Amino acid sequence: MRNSEKIWQLVDARKDDYEALSDRVWEMPEICYTEYRSVAEHRAMLEAEGFRITENLAGIPTAVMGEAGEGGPVIAILGEYDALPGLSQVAGIAEPKELVAGGHGHGCGHNMLGSAALLAATAVKNYVDARGIKGRVRYYGCPAEEGGAPRSSWCAPVTSKMSISPSLGIRPLSIVSTMP
Repeated sequence: MRNSEKIWQLVDARKDDYEALSDRVWEMPEICYTEYRSVAEHRAMLEAEGFRITENLAGIPTAVMGEAGEGGPVIAILGEYDALPGLSQVAGIAEPKELVAGGHGHGCGHNMLGSAALLAATAVKNYVDARGIKGRVRYYGCPAEEGGAPRSSWCAPVTSKMSISPSLGIRPLSIVSTMP
């Protein structure tokens, strides 16, 4: 069995909890630096999965990091959970239908991106733990990605000081790319 197959098994085993996390964040869209309930949901999941928690990263109250493991290389996975103004949408339908007139919503799917990134970090953490591999896995919860502090403006300086090996983000694209 290839490593990726085992990691996918770990993802599949936990996906229901993370789909529920995505749904909870969808139901409480918070914009640019007001993601207090969303970050609390991510923090609670990190804690339940056994990550060590660092809050208030870069002086931002809605930024969080979860870390697991010891020594070795550091793999960072970045997620976000902010919504956008004016994109309120009833869940489960394919045509525009506001839940709240003029309200906030997850038009870019950050409710899913953050949950998927946290699930990926958890699966990698569990894979590394089960095999006794030296290394650390970090999940960075990135607020205000739309219209406030894109990850590159605050997360890159923070992670560059922490000897991160790869830093990964999730996007629903048909390409794989890197950015400095």
